[in-house]
Amino acid sequence: MPLVTLETVFDPVEAEIKRMTLEAGGIEAVLFDAGIASLIGSGLSGVRLMVLDEDEDAARSLLAERP
Repeated sequence: MPLVTLETVFDPVEAEIKRMTLEAGGIEAVLFDAGIASLIGSGLSGVRLMVLDEDEDAARSLLAERP
């Protein structure tokens, strides 16, 4: 089951909030490149928010509902 990138977020805190939102909705999510983003600073390197390809549609819907 491959992972897909839902979006690239340039604020590590926002990326974590989105990951937690997905997890609270029952969708397992991971952040890629969070370590490098914290080393070189926000806005310079994005954090990839990723889910299983089978969860992509549900994850996009769940994030779209978020204010």
